[in-house]
Amino acid sequence: MAESTLNSFSPVIAGTMSYGKGGKNLTEKEVAGLIKKTVSTGITTFDMADIYGDYTTEALFGKGFRKSGISRESVQFITKCGIKAPQLTRPEYKVKHYDTSFSHIIWSAENSLKQLQTNYIDLLLIHRPDPLMHPEELAEAFTRLQREGKVKHFGVSNFTPTQFTMVNDSFPLATNQVEASLSMRQPFSDGTFDVCLEHGIRPMAWSPLGKELLTGDSALNGLLQETALNHEATPAQILIAWLLKHPAGIFPVMGTTQHKRLEDAFHAQQIKLTRQEWFALWEAAEGKEVP
Repeated sequence: MAESTLNSFSPVIAGTMSYGKGGKNLTEKEVAGLIKKTVSTGITTFDMADIYGDYTTEALFGKGFRKSGISRESVQFITKCGIKAPQLTRPEYKVKHYDTSFSHIIWSAENSLKQLQTNYIDLLLIHRPDPLMHPEELAEAFTRLQREGKVKHFGVSNFTPTQFTMVNDSFPLATNQVEASLSMRQPFSDGTFDVCLEHGIRPMAWSPLGKELLTGDSALNGLLQETALNHEATPAQILIAWLLKHPAGIFPVMGTTQHKRLEDAFHAQQIKLTRQEWFALWEAAEGKEVP
């Protein structure tokens, strides 16, 4: 497994995208309860973004976390910035666009600190690659925020290998959070995870269970069921274990409010798939054997 600057992060990360508006519409009390249950499981890292819940989820999480009574030092906060979308709370945005300017990154980070009611962010990600971004401008913003103690680490999300390398050459990044699963295998072959391994950086995988993998009666689902039975696990746990086997040390980001699913994902790290089991699942997903 790759060495990483994120060694304090839990091996599975709890995603908060569905906590608020447009999702489960949890109350502050419900968020506090979910945070406590999640931390008791061993998952201490929480992933969010300024844009979630029409720019309201950070504040909801911050209030819920305050009610939970958990110490800030025992958990890690990840948030993202860079997307400007027309929303009720952002009427000045007339068209959805990206902004990775120095001024916007600084403003976004400081606003996230305020919403989350915290003095620092453990990891700040640029949410999407901006065609107009300049790596030196990102580096300038990152350096300032880090120097002021407002953000510990920086990374990117949904960046291609060349985009990642361009930014990383100007400022050392801690991760690249991308969509990756048995049904989204592109990062395994397009260089995304190779670059992470090369730099000793652990990537993160959003939507780690993939899409439409746990329904229907395809050959893949049959093999998932069989493999799960052999390991006394669930198919969802096999999907997580499949990601965890990669040497880059992938962090699965579980976007769920169901504690049982978080608990199952955390315990999936105990499942050790063989190399043949791993490739059998790859083959079933591809519909053909490897070359």
